This record gives sequence, C-alpha cells and structure tokens, in this order.
Amino acid sequence: MSAKGGEQASVIDAGTTTMVLNAIQHPVIMVNAGSVVCFANWEAENFFGASAAHLGRHRIDDFIPFGSPLLELIGQVRERSAAVNEYRVDLSSPRLGSDKLVDLYVAPVAGMPGNVVVVFQERSMADKIDRQLTHRAAARSVSGLASMLAHEIKNPLSGIRGAAQLLEMSVGEEDRSLARLIRDETDRIVSLVDRMEIFSDERPVDRTTVNIHSVLDHVKAVAKAGFARHIKFVELYDPSLPSVYANRDQLVQVFLNLVKNAAESIGDDPNGEIVLTTAYRPGIKLSVAGTRDKISLPLEFCVQDNGPGVPHELVSHLFDPFITTKTNGSGLGLALVAKIVGGHGGIVECDSQSRETVFRVLMPVSPDGRPIKPLPSHTGHASGQED
Repeated sequence: MSAKGGEQASVIDAGTTTMVLNAIQHPVIMVNAGSVVCFANWEAENFFGASAAHLGRHRIDDFIPFGSPLLELIGQVRERSAAVNEYRVDLSSPRLGSDKLVDLYVAPVAGMPGNVVVVFQERSMADKIDRQLTHRAAARSVSGLASMLAHEIKNPLSGIRGAAQLLEMSVGEEDRSLARLIRDETDRIVSLVDRMEIFSDERPVDRTTVNIHSVLDHVKAVAKAGFARHIKFVELYDPSLPSVYANRDQLVQVFLNLVKNAAESIGDDPNGEIVLTTAYRPGIKLSVAGTRDKISLPLEFCVQDNGPGVPHELVSHLFDPFITTKTNGSGLGLALVAKIVGGHGGIVECDSQSRETVFRVLMPVSPDGRPIKPLPSHTGHASGQED
C-alpha cells in the first residue's frame, strides 16, 4: 500500500513539475550532457519558434548565435557544478529575431550529471520605460541650459550681429563676405537658442479631448503636401479607440516630427512607405519608485517606416538632446517629442532594424476627463508589467 502510494505520488509530482514549468512566464529549457535540448516549456517554444519535439532533435548551439556566451556558461556550470547568472546577453540572430536581450540563469540538475537548466528572462518594457525617464531627465537639464542661454548668449549675439552689419556697409567687397558670414552664423545660433527655449517653457497648456485619428490625418495631409509627397502612407487604425486628453497642437507637433523623421530616413526611395497605426493595448503598466500608484498606458500610436533604420549604437540615445544622424541636424526634435509626450503622462520609444523602424507612443486614458499628470521624476527603478 505504502509503495503504491509512493509510486503514485512520484507520477503526480512529475506531471505537476511539467505543469509548473509550463506556467512559468519565462523560457525554460534543459540540455543533456550532449547539449541536446531534452526539455522546453511552452514559453521556450515561443522564444525559439520551434516545438519541443523539434528542439529535442537538435543541440542548443543550433538555435543560438555562433560564439554565444550561453555556451560558455553551460560549460562553466558543468565544470563547477554551480549555478551562474549572466545579465544583458544578446541572443539576436536571423533565427531568433532582433532585440533578443536576455538575462540568463544556468544551473546544474541534481542527480543528472551533465544536464543543465537554462532560464531566459527577456529584458522587459521596464528597460524602455526606465530609459525614457532618463531621457526626460536629460530634457529637463536642457530646460535649465536653455534659460541660461537665452539670457547669457542672445544679448551679446545681438551686439555681434549689429557690429557685423555695420562692418558689411563699411568694408570693401573682398571683406563683405566675411561680415555676412558672421551675421549668418549669429542668426543660426540665435535660431538654435530659440528652439532650445521651448524646453524651458513650463507654462500649463490648454487641453481637451482629442481624436487622435484627426491629428494623424492632419499630419498626413501636411506631409503629403510637402516633404513626403512621394511616399505611400498606410493607415491601420482602431476605430473604437477612446479620445486622448491632450493639447491638439502639441500632438500635431509630436507626430509631424516623427513623420518627418520617417520621411527623411526613406529619402528618395520610390518604394518608401510610412505606416500609421493606433491600438488599445491594456497590458502595459508603469510602476514608479516612491509611489504605490500604477499608471496604465494602453493607448499605442505608432509611426513606422521602411527606411534603412537607425544605427544600433544610437537607438538607446535617440531622445537625448543633441543626438542626431543628420548632417545639419540640431538633435532637438526627438528630445522635444519626448518632453511633450512626457508632459502628457506618456512615453515614446523606438525599435529599429533594417527596413523597419517604429516610433511607438504610449499614452494613458483619462476616463473622467481630468488632466493626466506628467510622469514623476526619475527617482528610482521603473517597471513595466503585463495585465
């Protein structure tokens, strides 16, 4: 009786173990002494894009990039019989897709020599939100810089420009071009300072309920009449989307900046295409250190283009002031976008690969019509979670 009971408990435990591993919301695999994948939970099947049966016919190095640190970690665990952690490991590949940044937990299996369990924790929306709050802190530093520049630089610049104008009238033709150069460069600096002053404008703005589709239609009309007349636009809208409580003019400025960036990325490509999408995605919530509140950001507005993409090393800094890929760009356009979206309680992020760059704006809903407060300052760790 006792033996039967123990045997039944063992069978139940084995089944329960599989159920538990399948319930874990992270990919989990086990590789045997020959590095063949002998177990994969449901999340691992999704992660590798293959069934457990298919994975079980191959070695782990058939699915991950050549020379991946994961192979070395598995070797270390076998050698030392101790678990190891490795953070921010890039497993991006044509097979797994781009932006596959993961944290790894690798551990030996007791009683099964050579067998190793690997848990993959994909870097979540928290990274992007955390980075966005850092961008916002950078924008605030520009605000102080803009105020200082307006006072300390614009006044002497006006004197320099006046002197250049007087010189232009009194010098010979040979030196007149130099005086014009001084005047033109002075005007350029003043224009840059004027643009930076926008960051220091903390006055409250008038807000009302805004139909985001009317904003995008207006932006598209402006673009098609000018800088994007040769580019095809595709609209994928959710018609049931609730209104946004926002300043319409500022939203136009945000999406005009994003569409202009997309058009400039496409350039003269005759197959250029810009896709505008709207969707309701209730899964993203933001928790900010120092508060108990969780801010839901379910409204998703995207501007996607099929240009060559943003250089990988610049993606994480795109919204920082003075970062630009353009020869004569000031690097303030996307910083201003981040400031405006942040002022409306949202975030903006960019995902880019060859022939697919997506700028994604996530914003909250104000169901009772009250203004949405800006996100708190970046005083600690922020995390995104799924409902």
